[in-house]
Amino acid sequence: MESKLMLLAFSCKVSILSRSQLTSDFYSSSCPNLSKIVRREVQKALMNEMRMAASLLRLHFHDCFVNGCDGSILLDGGDDAEKSAIPNLNSVRGYEVVDTIKSSVESACNGVVSCADILAIAARDSVLLVLLGRRDGTLSNGTLANSALPAPFDPLDTIIAKFTDVGLNLTDVVSLSGTGAPDTTLDTAMLSDLQSLCQNGDGNATAVLDRNSSDLFDNHYFKNLVSGKGLLSSDQILFSSDEANSTSKPLVESYINNSGLFFGDFVNSMIKMGNINPKTGSNGEIRKNCRVINS
Repeated sequence: MESKLMLLAFSCKVSILSRSQLTSDFYSSSCPNLSKIVRREVQKALMNEMRMAASLLRLHFHDCFVNGCDGSILLDGGDDAEKSAIPNLNSVRGYEVVDTIKSSVESACNGVVSCADILAIAARDSVLLVLLGRRDGTLSNGTLANSALPAPFDPLDTIIAKFTDVGLNLTDVVSLSGTGAPDTTLDTAMLSDLQSLCQNGDGNATAVLDRNSSDLFDNHYFKNLVSGKGLLSSDQILFSSDEANSTSKPLVESYINNSGLFFGDFVNSMIKMGNINPKTGSNGEIRKNCRVINS
């Protein structure tokens, strides 16, 4: 039922929100089996690790916030690359999954589908449809990534401002729900559980971000915020900070009481984010390898 709501929301909004030259059927002739190929590889990745769905969403988010959705986060490039930026280093993941998908797509449709679109499809595959037609960027800007991406301990007004800079608004902030660092205002019972899980600073231990939720896409994340169980500081400030009272808190409460509203807003926000400064037409390129520009 939730998936049907997501698709209905998409079909109602796509004609309103579509900008630039992106279309949902961009590869219908040039690579007709694209969606099936991507879905197959994403499902393989999720069978191995369900958390990869959220990781791919986050990878797409971090790509779009720096020079638009152009796959630039996928480029290798040393200390100056987006991969090495503070918000991404040892944090953003899923690159190998994108590589695997790209290899399968190239076998079926050589030189046709951009890495930027592959990432967009992979990120949405567990939740919604997307518009396609992006081309790949040729520059990876780590300095811009450090300044443009919401930082772990940014106050709420700074996070909102960074979303505004790329054409997004408060609703997008809440529905897309940024990530960050462990929160010092955690519920005491949850803090005790985390301390037991992560004894002696074990960097190999992992914690569930959406506590007490299933692996389904739902609104439980917002229920956790009300209980003080938002694991990350950039999560919990959406409900518990002083600034939240007049900004994000009412939206959090609305999403708790109306999951359909959340699904609709999330679809809206994902479409808007995917439309951040895409390279289309003759701008950019179609990379053969997502990690390097074409020679």
